[in-house]
Order: sequence, then structure tokens, then C-alpha cells
Amino acid sequence: MTSAKDTVRQFLLQVRSGRQPDWADRFMASHVLAHQVVSETPVVVERTPQQYAEHVQEMLDAYGAFTLTVDELIAEGDRVYARWTQNGRHAGPIDHHPPTGAEITAITSAVYRIEDGLIVEYWIQIDRQGITAQLEKAASEH
Repeated sequence: MTSAKDTVRQFLLQVRSGRQPDWADRFMASHVLAHQVVSETPVVVERTPQQYAEHVQEMLDAYGAFTLTVDELIAEGDRVYARWTQNGRHAGPIDHHPPTGAEITAITSAVYRIEDGLIVEYWIQIDRQGITAQLEKAASEH
């Protein structure tokens, strides 16, 4: 059986990276609880692998063929902490910002809970303010 750390590593490198979004069901349970921080207000959504694949496609539409670098993976029991850097271009609308073609970097971290070799729950934090600052700067220079 694949370790929890390997499951998350392959999920990030294959699915979250945009390389193989349709492989989400290889790494995710049929229903996953996603704990998200949006403007410092926790939100929990339930996602299926198909919905996650669609979410990755939305990121590809917004950022183009981005690169994702796994900066850190730490595993303990059924939990895996991951921190990554995503670099792309502002290729499609993001929030209320029309595309500028500017380079955009997103720094993200998450803790994944693995059960029977699949992701069943995760807690994610994205530097949304950093993304907004980059979008605003690009808009003012465009």
C-alpha cells in the first residue's frame, strides 16, 4: 500500500499541478471535506474527485499551464502537511481582474488526512492577499 506521504506527493504532482486533473479519483475518496480559509472565515465544502478535476481546470483557465513545485512534505500518521509554490500567467479572469498575461505566484499550504490510501479531508490556506496584490499591480501596469 502507498504511504500517506506518497499519496499526497503524487496527488500534488499529477492532479493539483494540472498535468492529470482527471486522475483525481486515484487519490481522493468519493467525497472529501475541504476546509478553506476565505477572508479569514473558515468554510467547509464537500468535493467529489470530478468536482476537484473541474476546479483544477478552472485554475488552468485562469493561470495557463502553470508549474507547481512541492516545497515541503511532512507526514505523521494519517496526516500530511504540504507546502507548494505555483507559478503561472494571468491568462483568464481571476475574481474581477481581466487577464493581463502577468506572471502570478501563489504560495499554498495544506494538511491532508489520508484513509485507506485516499485523501478524505484537507485544510488549505492560500496567500490570497498576495495573489490580489499581484493582480492589482498587473492591472495598474497593463
